[in-house]
Parts: sequence; structure tokens; C-alpha cells
Amino acid sequence: MTFAPVLAGFFDAAGEFFSSLARVDWAALVIALACFGGFLTFRSRACFNVLRAAYPAERFPWRRIWGAYVAAYGVNNVFPVRAGNLVRLFLTKGSVPNASYPAVASSFLVDNIFDFAVAVPILLFAFTRGVFPKPPDFSKLDAFDISYLAAHPRFTLFLLTFLAVAVLLIFAILSVKVRAFWARVRQGLTILTDRPRYLRQVVAMQGVAWFFRFFAFWFLLEAFGVGGSVENVMLVYAVTAVSSMVPLTPGGAGVQQALLVQVFAGAAAGATVAAYSVGQQVAIAAFSAGLGFIAMVAIFRFRSFKEVIRRGREDQAAAEAAGAAP
Repeated sequence: MTFAPVLAGFFDAAGEFFSSLARVDWAALVIALACFGGFLTFRSRACFNVLRAAYPAERFPWRRIWGAYVAAYGVNNVFPVRAGNLVRLFLTKGSVPNASYPAVASSFLVDNIFDFAVAVPILLFAFTRGVFPKPPDFSKLDAFDISYLAAHPRFTLFLLTFLAVAVLLIFAILSVKVRAFWARVRQGLTILTDRPRYLRQVVAMQGVAWFFRFFAFWFLLEAFGVGGSVENVMLVYAVTAVSSMVPLTPGGAGVQQALLVQVFAGAAAGATVAAYSVGQQVAIAAFSAGLGFIAMVAIFRFRSFKEVIRRGREDQAAAEAAGAAP
């Protein structure tokens, strides 16, 4: 498979998007983006509560954790390979007094518990609707990254095994180099030892965020003429879950667009679906990148995404050289 058909499909869809701007329901689009802002805000509050449990003696404002979260989300929609995760790690660590990189990084893992618990039933629902491609059919999608991995299962298995071994080796090396490493990792997961507090301060916040994102997708479907419904929103959720597994492009672009076109092929006219597949990505990317940039400048006094990424790498390198933390 080459990039040519992928690029051709993307540019065709982009052309449909720009030609359909006059038909966009701008009121629905504004509501969708407002709901998406609510999603990011409640997610950041859950992250703040996780860090408060890890560092009960420290005082730090929620706005800095919110700023780190939205800045990272914005970077992930501009740069590939989840560069925003480094931004979030750097900004969050600098926002919590006496924080360490292992504790902050492990606190991010708490987010994934709810995400996984929600993603599994949503994917099962999507696969039973008859419109969502089965994993073996991913190789036929016009998205190079996921298509290549699906078409070459041996390479995919090798890649996953290599990454798993690499992660284990890194953890083993760090645990020897820094005796307090595992204690710091456990510190970031402190809230999981208090189930009522975890349910009240994390799961509840993530649940509210989930509903904000639900309505964001609903109104995006309405804005671009596909039509909002519970089933359609669940399918969009499934698409975003699959695209997040292959973070080689900003915001899962390419994978997400190819899946949306196939999933909604029978729900609306081809031009409408093509415009929606690009329009949703463009709207969310522009909104999150803009919000992230504002947070980065207003809260952290950085002038560009590249600057904060560079500072984050330098800070981590300095910490490693000093033997303090990864």
C-alpha cells in the first residue's frame, strides 16, 4: 500500500469540507465546541484530584493542571506521536511542588482505567452494528498507518512485543538506578487505594466529561448534516477509540477520517460524510490547539508549542543526568 490513495482520499474529503462550509450549522458547531471544552475541563478536574491524593501536603491550583491538560491535548492535535504527553508531563510536574516525574507519569495512568472500561462495550456495540469494519478489514482502509499494521500481522506482533520488552527494560533500569522509583510510581496511584474517593473524585468527573463529549459529537454530527443520534455518537466514539491506538498522526488524522467515511457511508450522501469526516477533525483540532495555546501563554508564559516541547525534553534530560528522576 502506498501513500498516494491515502492522500488522494484525504484531499478529496478536504475539498468536500471546504465546499460545504456554507451549509454548516454554525450554531450547532459552537455548541459542540463548548461541550468539548466542558469535556476537557472535567477531565482535568479528575487529573487534579488524582494529584491531590498523591501530594496531600502540597498546594497547587487547579488552573495549572487544567492548563497542562488542554495544552497537551492541543499539541497532540498538531504534532504526531503524542508529543503532547511530554508537554503535559513537563507542565504538570512544574505545577506541583516537590513532584517527581515517575509519580506524575503514573498518575496519568489512572485516566486510562475509565477510558478502557468505557471503550470495550462501545467497541463491542460498534462491531455488532454491521457498519463498523472488523479488525481484519482495517487493512482495506485508506489510512496508511493502521492499514499497514493490519495487513502485516507478523510485523505488528513484533512491534508490540518490542515495545513491551523496551518498556520492561526501561522500568528495570530505572528501578536499579533510582531506589525511590517504584515508591514514586506508587505515589502517583495513591487514589486507587481509596475506592470511595476514586469513584467520587475521578470516575464521577470522568463520567460527566464523557457526557460532555457525547453531546459534542452529537452536535458535530448535526453541524455537518450527518445527523445526531445515540447510535451515531457511539460509532464516533468507537472510531476515536480505534484511532487513538495508532497515534502516528496528529489527533489520529487519516485513521479517523477513513473510518468515519466507511461507518457513515449509508447514513448520508457521500459528499456530506466526506465533509464531516474532515470537518470534525479540523474543528476539534483548531479548538483544542487554540485553547491549549491560550493556556500555555496565559498560565505558563510559553510562546509556542515547540518551545514547551523543547523545555520539557531539556528538563527531563537534566533530571536524568542528575539521577533524580526520569
